[in-house]
Amino acid sequence: MGNLNRPGILEVIMDWPEGKKFGTLPAEEVSRVKEAPPYNELPENEKTYALFTDGSCCIVGKHHRWKAAVWSPTQQVAEATEGKGESSQFAEVKAVQLALDAAEQERWPMLYLYTDSWIVANALWGWLQQWEQNNWQRKGKPIWAADLWKDIAARIKNMVIKVRHVDAHVPKSWATEEQQNNHQVDQAAKIEVAQIDLDWQNKGELFLARWAHETSGHQGRDATYKWARDRGVDLTMDAIAQIIHDCDTCATIKQAKRMKPLWEEGRWQKYKYGEAWQVDYITLPQSRNGKRYVLTMVEATTGWLETYA
Repeated sequence: MGNLNRPGILEVIMDWPEGKKFGTLPAEEVSRVKEAPPYNELPENEKTYALFTDGSCCIVGKHHRWKAAVWSPTQQVAEATEGKGESSQFAEVKAVQLALDAAEQERWPMLYLYTDSWIVANALWGWLQQWEQNNWQRKGKPIWAADLWKDIAARIKNMVIKVRHVDAHVPKSWATEEQQNNHQVDQAAKIEVAQIDLDWQNKGELFLARWAHETSGHQGRDATYKWARDRGVDLTMDAIAQIIHDCDTCATIKQAKRMKPLWEEGRWQKYKYGEAWQVDYITLPQSRNGKRYVLTMVEATTGWLETYA
């Protein structure tokens, strides 16, 4: 632990320093934030100063919503803040600010910070000093979330802080006390989506499903799904099925196919085969070759259906 060039970092952030050997920085520059021990190895009187942090993001309606949270295992209390327009990585960094706020407000002599974000851990272990030396720029451009990192860098100079990366998403049966606490902060960072937002998202999917069904020529569920998928539109079968069920054009086509012949008391009424036809037309979205009407003809004595585009 504490190797800043460790493999396996899954998070992707723009404008991190590249080609830098952070491990070769002078010891005094990186010693402000050392690695914390596992939570269960902390002395009981120091667990009070331990906080778990996490952040999340999801798309609600037309906007990205983020939420940052901290969890205190000893007090069994979570605090959170949220907003719009940023990523989950932004929320992870905001959670660090929340932890610093709590430690400063309570005037703690130290802070043990536990996070499942490699970006947060590596930044606090040493990247911050490198960014500060480069005037918070990379190739003449500000680093990502520079204002947040500047604030954190200034505050940790006045506090003893140690950081530990926690392995996340471990099965409950295998979870340690540390991972159980990480799960608690993960729950606190989840974004609650109101029913009205869910309704809006559902309406948006139904709009796309209706467009795909009508533009593809009123095909069936599976054919519409394939047509949309081939064009990069991800729809659910349920949404397509609902649109087909409510489609007036499809209902008209089914009605024509199921038209019963004119039959009464065991004999055809008045007409011989071919003498009586029921004729109608259907308007559809214009096809590539310019066609937009379907003519339906049903022979009245047999129910034979003919269609012409």
